[in-house]
Amino acid sequence: MANHPGASARSDASPVPRTPVPADPGTPTRPAGPGTPPGSTTPPAPSGGLPFAALLALATAVFVTSLTETLPAGLLPAMSAGLGVGEAAAGQTVTVYALGTALTAVPLAARTAGVRRKPLLLASVAGFAAANTVTAVSSSYALTLGARFLAGVAAGVAWALLAGYARRIAPPHLQGRAVAVAMTGIPLALSLGVPAGTFLGEAVGWRAAFTAMTVIAAGLLGWIALAVPDLPGGARGGRAPVARTLRVPGVLPVLAVTFTLVLAHTVLYTYVAAYLAHLGLGGSTGLVLLVFGAASLAGIWFTGRHIDRRPRALTLAGTFLFAAGAAGLAAPAAGTALVLTAAALWGLGWGGAPALLQTAVAEAGGEHADTAQTMLVSLWNAAMAAGGLAGGVLLDGLGAGTLPWGVLLLLVPVAALVTGARVHGFPARR
Repeated sequence: MANHPGASARSDASPVPRTPVPADPGTPTRPAGPGTPPGSTTPPAPSGGLPFAALLALATAVFVTSLTETLPAGLLPAMSAGLGVGEAAAGQTVTVYALGTALTAVPLAARTAGVRRKPLLLASVAGFAAANTVTAVSSSYALTLGARFLAGVAAGVAWALLAGYARRIAPPHLQGRAVAVAMTGIPLALSLGVPAGTFLGEAVGWRAAFTAMTVIAAGLLGWIALAVPDLPGGARGGRAPVARTLRVPGVLPVLAVTFTLVLAHTVLYTYVAAYLAHLGLGGSTGLVLLVFGAASLAGIWFTGRHIDRRPRALTLAGTFLFAAGAAGLAAPAAGTALVLTAAALWGLGWGGAPALLQTAVAEAGGEHADTAQTMLVSLWNAAMAAGGLAGGVLLDGLGAGTLPWGVLLLLVPVAALVTGARVHGFPARR
């Protein structure tokens, strides 16, 4: 999403019209349109604007999911001291979270395909509350890793339905914008959550930051219960095989771009505190993350306005902005002004990526969009796990100064793949 995408257990993005099962007498329904799971009906979609109360609750769920994953990025020095391990080892709290999601997203999506969406979402948020509570009180590195892995499993459940949930409760012509609204939780986590967690950790202690996450998750449970409509699951056993989905034109390029782009982002974001310390700007971590996150918000706002018309141009522009930011960070003797400018460019480029990639894989997957989106969730989190490991290797083996150069190297194939997939995957126009 963290920096993660969501995917419905049964796709909510397929452009193939589907026929609803007759509802119980007296139950108002609407015909199953694009993205409605076979064998199910959905509540009437609003004919006008977006259901903002429900979408903002979903955005908060995205916020909790993303912030739980990325919060250690701003707390690495304090966490490493509190747990008695090095900073690279503390960074693996991000890796094991991502592994929990990557390893469980596909099987959990298959097993929960027929489960009603709202109880499933509530269960995942409750899982975050429990995992963050354990993290806040644990003094054992092994126990902390176990709690983080279980939080990743809860994320696997959440990401398997969040984007699809947003699409299904929105009018068909606003589904892309609905996903963008829900995904504002990612830049909000980066722009407000991580800096706030960093400041809280510096003022009170890193455990207070995870305690605050538990409180937020508890409040979110009530909001979801009140504001988010329930939706049925899909028919069981109807998911397309992975191999068949990979043969659909456009799916493989989108998945390859997803893995490589998220890998590049995670290498830098997880160890941004260590990199800033390398530059002599260790005290500016909170400010740099704040600038990055605020720029991410601007990026997703702009993406939300144009995603239904020019997704290819937005994806290319985001890649080049990210590269410009990495180049600025890699500049010799980068000072505070240049670092903040680079962080803003990075955030502008990254902010719209989750919504753009989810939309791209859903459109490319067509009738197999459910499987394609779940694969994207797994690859996204596999890339985050790999980024945590690769960044740790670079940090310990070659030094923090190599991190932005590694990012620039990874962004070259990203730009090439998006450019080459102009017919399928990243078409010029929807």
